[in-house]
Amino acid sequence: MRILIEEHPYEATDEILKVVSELGPTISVGGKVSVGYVGYYYNTAIKDCVFILPKVLLDEDGKAFGKHDPETIVHLESKENPLDEDERRFIYELSVWIYRAISVFKERNKESKIVLHERIAEIGHGQRRLSNTFLDILLSLEQFYKDNQDFFFFVIKNQHSGHNKINWTKTITHSQAFLQNGAPIYLNPVNKCRQVNFDEELMVIYFSILNYLHNEYGFPFDADCHYELISGHQFKSFLKMGKTRLQEIKYKYFSDKALELWELCHAFFDEARQILINTRQKEYLLVKSFEIVFEDIIDDLLGGRNDELPKELQEQPDGKQVDHLFRYKSLTETDNEKIYYIGDSKYYKRNTPIGKEALYKQFTYARNVIQWNLDLFLDESKTKEQSEERAKGTNILRDDVTEGYNIIPNFFISAKQQDLKMHSDIEWIDKDNKDFASRQFENRLFDRDTLLVCHYDVNFLYVVALYGRKNEGIKATWREKVKAQFRREIQTMLQDKYTFYAMTPREGINSEDFLKTNFQQLLGKVFTPYHIESPQPYYSLALDNDPKYNDENDLVLTLLEPGFHYEKCALGQDPREVLPSVVQPTIIVTPPSLLTMHHIQRYPNQYFLIGCYHSDEQLDWIMGKNDKKTNLYNVRLKRRGDTASDGALQPKHLKGKDVVFVVLYKFGEEDKNEYRLFHVHHNATMNEERMRKSLYPNPQGNYFCFVFDEEVQLSQHIDISTIITDAIKNDDIVPGTPIFKTGIELQDYLR
Repeated sequence: MRILIEEHPYEATDEILKVVSELGPTISVGGKVSVGYVGYYYNTAIKDCVFILPKVLLDEDGKAFGKHDPETIVHLESKENPLDEDERRFIYELSVWIYRAISVFKERNKESKIVLHERIAEIGHGQRRLSNTFLDILLSLEQFYKDNQDFFFFVIKNQHSGHNKINWTKTITHSQAFLQNGAPIYLNPVNKCRQVNFDEELMVIYFSILNYLHNEYGFPFDADCHYELISGHQFKSFLKMGKTRLQEIKYKYFSDKALELWELCHAFFDEARQILINTRQKEYLLVKSFEIVFEDIIDDLLGGRNDELPKELQEQPDGKQVDHLFRYKSLTETDNEKIYYIGDSKYYKRNTPIGKEALYKQFTYARNVIQWNLDLFLDESKTKEQSEERAKGTNILRDDVTEGYNIIPNFFISAKQQDLKMHSDIEWIDKDNKDFASRQFENRLFDRDTLLVCHYDVNFLYVVALYGRKNEGIKATWREKVKAQFRREIQTMLQDKYTFYAMTPREGINSEDFLKTNFQQLLGKVFTPYHIESPQPYYSLALDNDPKYNDENDLVLTLLEPGFHYEKCALGQDPREVLPSVVQPTIIVTPPSLLTMHHIQRYPNQYFLIGCYHSDEQLDWIMGKNDKKTNLYNVRLKRRGDTASDGALQPKHLKGKDVVFVVLYKFGEEDKNEYRLFHVHHNATMNEERMRKSLYPNPQGNYFCFVFDEEVQLSQHIDISTIITDAIKNDDIVPGTPIFKTGIELQDYLR
């Protein structure tokens, strides 16, 4: 077996030229030869298999396994080859996984032109070649089953013919009979089953090997097996003794096919054994651009590009195409609010630095994601797909109160293989430049122009093997583990660079007014990441740990002191764990004797709105238990598809009506003629998202809200029960629908 490494410049010696002769033209600069493929092929000139390893096995000094010059390991069987037994075994194993990875890529990307494939791997007679590659053995084991169905059928049929048929001669001779109704009865008949069946044992070993290849390497195993197989830990123990057991039963076989199968099984247990393989045609499985395969590997394992993700994010309008994109928990949120994670695969030699172009593209991806998210909430001309995406939840990228922006998780992921081990962890890249930043303003983490990118390494052998296995259960487990690790590692990196505080307003402080008053000093430093259903608002404050910002940070904390409680709070931690519960203002009912009195006669052409509330909880919300701590009443606006029985109003019903008072009664208690009267200060339209943020229970659609400045009373009592009865009878409205009456109309109902 010959070993080459992708893109390594070899001296154009006679040996190297012979090894690469089957590939056609190769890159040659200054007498150097390099190969731009990954995979394997059989070279008829040297009668040996050539395996081209990925360039990720080379370190920054061009050494394989961190210590060998690639030129010294070309001839694997040479006595001068410096590879030790563990390194040789690693190469054998890696060859199988590379084969599986390229095969899976070919299945997933049938239209791809980068895979070159021609295959023969079968035992036979004719022109022969010697090979001791583990890959050849595995391919031959797989191919033998496909090509010898008649042989397996014949053996199984022959073994089971006459099975359990009673041998009456031995039964009568060796067993005692009992008479029943004059007929002999034999309780222990003797059957014709043989005690030891060596053909069957060989079949058990063979099918157990196929089952092992399926579980360990992902090779398809569709065999109709009639045997109890050796599997799991039992087979792993059998790996150590399989060669010995096969040698013990070798001379029990006489047919060519049985001997051929024995040779294959024996070769599996003895990798170094030479095996005869037919080579009447060329054999190769090569990939021209393995970086595309590596990108597909990471995308498949991370659950990236799929039909559930918006196309505008995967293939962005400016022509850029994101390598990896998935939704996962926000860095700042304590709950399960999802945010988009943006990733880019880097198939480099180990410790190759990230270029400026790659960084610029990654920052641009993040800017495009932010703008796309804003367009969902700002652009009214949305497609159906965009409207559905907006309906999934709140805008967690931008906060209208603080005008801050959430942190976009952004990362590079590259492969490394520093040792011969397979492990599943994601690790920081082992060099100084582990993360990168782009900003317009300093000390403003929650700013639209502050973007961060982290760089991680993944174990190359592990991801290639996981991809090749095609085991969806194992992939799903690893995917969840890695996503959680990405989030945790990025949070750790941010907390090394920033100090995070949780904030909540002090008693009697309107937080929104406070933030607006001090907007310029707090812009980009404060954000509202917590989606906690509570009348008590919570904010996050991020201050850069660089000593040059100490004075600025002290000023910010001093500024916040009068208006907020604040405590250090880690990213993702519930702020209620570190902050006190602020006592909310008690709703005070003003005695009627102290209410301002109004006369209906003074408002002949202005409108009074008679509306209802359904519960005491809704009344509490109206009376100030909302995020604004203001008194207001909402009327739902009718949407397309709403029925006439839901009490919503068409926007045209509100147009031109100068409502100065709102009369509120409790739904279902109209006959009591009890109500409360409020003077309207102004009105506003609020969408579903804003209503939810205001703590209104179960908002549906848009609402028209009347904001009150005080509760008042009328000089004369009105009969609202009769008003409602007449409206239902004459205007054909459903109970609970808001009713508009001018001052003149209302005078007919004074009592």
